[in-house]
Amino acid sequence: MNITIVGLGVIGGSFAMAFKEAGFEDVYAVDLNKESIEKAKNMGIIKDGSDNAKQFLEIADLVIICIYPRIIKDFMMENRNNFKDGAIVTDVAGIKGTLIKQLDDIIPDNIDFIFGHPMAGRENKGIDHATAECYKGANYLLIDTERNDDDNVLLLQAIIYKLGFKRIIRISSGFHDQIIAFTSHLPHVMAVSLINSDVEARNTEIYMGGSYRDATRVADINEDLWTELFLGNKENLLEVIDDFMAEMGRFREDLAKGDRVSLNKRLKRATKRRRRLNK
Repeated sequence: MNITIVGLGVIGGSFAMAFKEAGFEDVYAVDLNKESIEKAKNMGIIKDGSDNAKQFLEIADLVIICIYPRIIKDFMMENRNNFKDGAIVTDVAGIKGTLIKQLDDIIPDNIDFIFGHPMAGRENKGIDHATAECYKGANYLLIDTERNDDDNVLLLQAIIYKLGFKRIIRISSGFHDQIIAFTSHLPHVMAVSLINSDVEARNTEIYMGGSYRDATRVADINEDLWTELFLGNKENLLEVIDDFMAEMGRFREDLAKGDRVSLNKRLKRATKRRRRLNK
């Protein structure tokens, strides 16, 4: 099977590493950054690569698009005649509703575009921070659409499992964007807000412990990508931000009143719910 990865950033680079570990030999890459291509070749995680997509799309049985959501439409428009007949194409974008609408009339009839989202990643950007380890034991979301062939979906699922993912969940694009607003986008908003609420120049780093470090880990963020994700899922994100702020307000009220009983109940409830996540 010939596999072409479009975009050799941290996600695409991690896919290339995971494919190598899983024994896939015919992996190619497309990236405008020639330095990233050379690094990947020198690392032995791709057979070849280019900044010209045509030559590696024409031979690819599987194409994984790992570029920013806002440029996927242009990429598909520019290359809609370059895909191999019968190719499976998938993406890794963190928003689905708007992307699927944008591509609905663009996807050529001779390919099967299966929208996907690996629930794994790294805070930093670029191939230098790629690792196959981030996919091991992670979840993978696949979006159900009427156009997909069942056999192709099963094949893609088999490949995903070979890369180390532990669970694949098939959901609608609408539910994807709703749940991701809560489980992914909101935690990033919280981490960014916590960091930015700090008083400048008070040497916080020498006073912080594990809780602050863990809570702010994802604040080391790819600002271009996450600005795009936040705005692309704005309505869902605003809703969960409002819910979170309401909960913070209730916590603040209990604290201001000195309501020991209510605070204690709130903490117990959180402990039970958090422990259930580990099961």
